[in-house]
Amino acid sequence: MRKTKCSWGAFVGRGSKGEKMAGENTRMLPKAAHEERKKQEAKRRGKLKTMAGKLLKSVASGKETVEEKAGGEGMTGNLLKMAASRKEAEGETPAEETICGFIEQGNFFEACDRIYDLEHSGSDGMGKSESLYTLLAERMWIVVGEALSESSRMFLEPLQSVGESLKWEKQKKAEWLDSSHEMESVSTWSPNFWRKDLEEKLTQYMMAQIPSFDSSSNTDETALKQHLSHLEETFLPSLEHRSGFFKEAGLLATYTHCCHASLASHLSTLTDSDHFSFSQCLLVYEWGLTVYKSGSETCLRPKQSPQHSLSLSLQCLMRIILKTEEKLLAIAQNEVGKALKDAFDVGKPPCPDTAVIQILTERTEAARCVSESLSEKVEAVCLEECLRFLERYENEGRSFLQHDGCLGIFSSLRILENCCILRTVWSKLTYICSASTCQNVKVNGFLDKMEDEITEHFLQTVTSEVKETLKEHFKKHDCSFDHILESLKQSFLAFGKKKTDTYEALVKAVHVIVISEYLQTLLTTPRKPSSMQRRRIVNKIEEDHRMLQTIFKECLGSTAGVLKDPIKAILELIQASDAEGMKISLLPILKEFPDLRKEHLSAMLDIKDSLSREDRAALLEAFHDNFRESQTEANLLFADIEIKPRKHGLCSCLCC
Repeated sequence: MRKTKCSWGAFVGRGSKGEKMAGENTRMLPKAAHEERKKQEAKRRGKLKTMAGKLLKSVASGKETVEEKAGGEGMTGNLLKMAASRKEAEGETPAEETICGFIEQGNFFEACDRIYDLEHSGSDGMGKSESLYTLLAERMWIVVGEALSESSRMFLEPLQSVGESLKWEKQKKAEWLDSSHEMESVSTWSPNFWRKDLEEKLTQYMMAQIPSFDSSSNTDETALKQHLSHLEETFLPSLEHRSGFFKEAGLLATYTHCCHASLASHLSTLTDSDHFSFSQCLLVYEWGLTVYKSGSETCLRPKQSPQHSLSLSLQCLMRIILKTEEKLLAIAQNEVGKALKDAFDVGKPPCPDTAVIQILTERTEAARCVSESLSEKVEAVCLEECLRFLERYENEGRSFLQHDGCLGIFSSLRILENCCILRTVWSKLTYICSASTCQNVKVNGFLDKMEDEITEHFLQTVTSEVKETLKEHFKKHDCSFDHILESLKQSFLAFGKKKTDTYEALVKAVHVIVISEYLQTLLTTPRKPSSMQRRRIVNKIEEDHRMLQTIFKECLGSTAGVLKDPIKAILELIQASDAEGMKISLLPILKEFPDLRKEHLSAMLDIKDSLSREDRAALLEAFHDNFRESQTEANLLFADIEIKPRKHGLCSCLCC
């Protein structure tokens, strides 16, 4: 046997009675759809009466009937063919005629028993019963549709028979499963699908009564409130009004289940829309929570209903609330994640931390107005999303810097600034929300690790770029060094506006790198013997020194005075007027920079113009007499500067 789907057209409109239909259901459907359903209903009823009439006429006459092919109605042809296939004994009413009479009278339960007997009566009973089951189902769904549309007590008895038929179907199915019949047989038995078909058609009817709400165009919260109010004040009471008939017919559980399914499906469709905002979803959640707490006596909580029905309705409403809550938290998570990404894009300037705090906290404040429990869940989502963002941000930052090239200096500072802001954001957020100790440890661990990695990358990039720009600095006129220092200053000043804890230490570290690379280049550049070249180098050192002082004083302010200044000491040494003055200038250098070696001093003396061999030897001897090897690692600016011996080597007599 096979399952035959029945048209929903029989559900609304009732032939001649359709002209009189009025009330809220008529008003709720569009006029065009209402007229179409009336036509379909009249057509279905006419076809059903024609089918039954031809069958009865054929059985009574006892004559063979040729199957009608017009219209392609296989079910009608099958019924007529069955009726004409045999003659009943004289004086005996044909079984098909009796069954059709019960169906037409609305006595569906009796028809079920008779069809079942016919089904097991002989070899041809199986084919006849299938079409009769289909005819019976068609008529039952018409009765259900009439009960939904008019709520008249004239449909109570047929509706009760529908309920009895469903109980009969359940009993027969249980008997079938308990017997030796195979599962395949019961799975294709037509009545096996009746309850499912009834639920489908009830749900379709109820969904048709819900006015549509386009969330993509109705972004106004007032419109959504009106829609929810309509559901509570009009839609649910209208279904409750009809529930009495289904309760008396023994179909209340099925009817209530379809009410739940319709409402849950509609609200789920609303909240699943991509255009639904956090505030709109919060309205749906608040509405569901209010209905649940108020104990509204709608079809969701029917008055004087059995305990199992009440539990089912409360359980269903709670499922709706939990489903909406799940969607609400998902929206909050997505919005917070997007806000963090927009605020801390590795390729864009950071935004103020106050804006981020506002974005993160307004969700929890809105939720707190509805439910303290919901607010705590939204807080947890926000905190967890921050943690997930940091995990992603670490990987994005690392990938960005690997492909950023020379711009890594400025990008590194920007990411470091973001880390400082994120640390502030997290601190403020945990003050407002309730972060766990585990979350605090994770976030601070991520930020510490990220800051260490970015700082290391930044300093390495600064070292590489400064070294590259100084290659030709003393050989020819080149402004690259000036440009990179100016860029560093601008980046530092922007970074320093945040008053971060790492700012001063970072600037001082860059100062050490710049000075070290400058000395490395200065002391290892091959010297030319001409006096003009020496004077040009000294002039360049003076210019560079003034620029460095200006830049780092701007960046550090009053704390710039604590920076070591070996370039100033070198200038004082080589600009002294005589050997005695140079000896006096040498002593502070040895004291402040104990890692200065003889080859370093010799390279400095190469820059001095008009220095005699005797004066040079005297200075090197003074260095030898006053040199004390450093026992600490402080101020080791010269330790890593390696100077290759000149072509003829260094004289052991200290004269060259």
